[in-house]
Amino acid sequence: MSLQEDIQILCESARSASAALALASTESKNALLLKIAEFLQEDQVEIIEANERDLAAAEENGVPATMLDRLTLTEARIKGICSSLQELTLLEDPVGKGESWSRPSGIQISRVRVPLGVIAIIYEARPNVTVDSAALCLKTGNAVVLRGGKEAINTNSVLVKTMKRALEASGFDPHSVELIQSTERESANILMNMRGYVDVLIPRGGKGLIKNVTENAKVPVIETGAGNCHLYVDDSADIAMAIDIAINAKCSRPSVCNAIETMLVHASIAPKFLPDFAKAAEEFNLEIRGCAKTKVLIPNAAEATDEDFDTEYNDYILAIKVVNTISEAIDHINKHSTAHSEAIVTSSEESAQKFLDEVNSAVVYVNASTRFTDGGEFGFGAEIGISTQKLHVRGPMGLPALTTEKYLIKGNGNIR
Repeated sequence: MSLQEDIQILCESARSASAALALASTESKNALLLKIAEFLQEDQVEIIEANERDLAAAEENGVPATMLDRLTLTEARIKGICSSLQELTLLEDPVGKGESWSRPSGIQISRVRVPLGVIAIIYEARPNVTVDSAALCLKTGNAVVLRGGKEAINTNSVLVKTMKRALEASGFDPHSVELIQSTERESANILMNMRGYVDVLIPRGGKGLIKNVTENAKVPVIETGAGNCHLYVDDSADIAMAIDIAINAKCSRPSVCNAIETMLVHASIAPKFLPDFAKAAEEFNLEIRGCAKTKVLIPNAAEATDEDFDTEYNDYILAIKVVNTISEAIDHINKHSTAHSEAIVTSSEESAQKFLDEVNSAVVYVNASTRFTDGGEFGFGAEIGISTQKLHVRGPMGLPALTTEKYLIKGNGNIR
């Protein structure tokens, strides 16, 4: 059997399973999520052993330490995944919710939320995405076809096996969650072209993956993930606050998409702020790449190139540029950002409002770290991704983002 045929069969199976899943009650879907959490705890030894094989292979292949962190599953992280599943059961199920109204013609119109159908997800190293994505899809009555990266294939295989066992034990079709075992690039390309089987494709990963999907997919795509995020330190910023936010936004977990990659600093505050920031950053061995003005204030900074301001490092590297006005900062962000998350530190309400109004990104912060761009932090439960486009959703994608609208019309012989 060819890879094309194998993937088509998986998608056909998911399509078949999605019909019954769409009609499942909220209670049965919540019970399923709790069963998945229970079985994940039961299978954690097997999961961690598989994860250790993936980590060993990744380390041997030269995967950077920050990316190894994203790949790692521990007992604590598995417990965290299970807690997310339990929290997800407490969230309102959007399926079936809506509104109704009548028209002078006598027809009664209802607009309700329904599942999308079959959701395909192409993602890279993070195995928690396997469970988080599947759980969100199942809660909203969608079947899901997963295609993870080679770095986590052993872990993903065990996780999906566990979820299929929970589906079967809960009376659901185990084909509601499918995993493409092939990690060759061809398998992703085939999945992108499963028109008629896949209703929407969500890529989660680096810039290269997302570019490949958005340029080549023949199924609808929700663009997510790439995070060239910015922090702007305004001339009125509280310096201690700005340092705390900058360190958190860059160094708390640099491998994730909501970490900042570029910091812009107003020229009037730079002489005081930048040396203090550089000193605070020494603890993390942060590599700073700066413009000419930055290099004067941080002598050991490397020279930033034009490419640095377009790079998502996913590492302890930060590009810094000194700007003369808030408008210059906003222009830089709107030119170089991936439209993910941007923040300003300021004491000026006028500057804060200008930044909120004019920065064209999905999430914009005033005096807070970009690290809050997360479905859990927003109260959405586990997220399926962070959309950086404007259709059909934007920002952290929780349960409502995995549904669409359906109009139900009732009449009594009405004709037009």
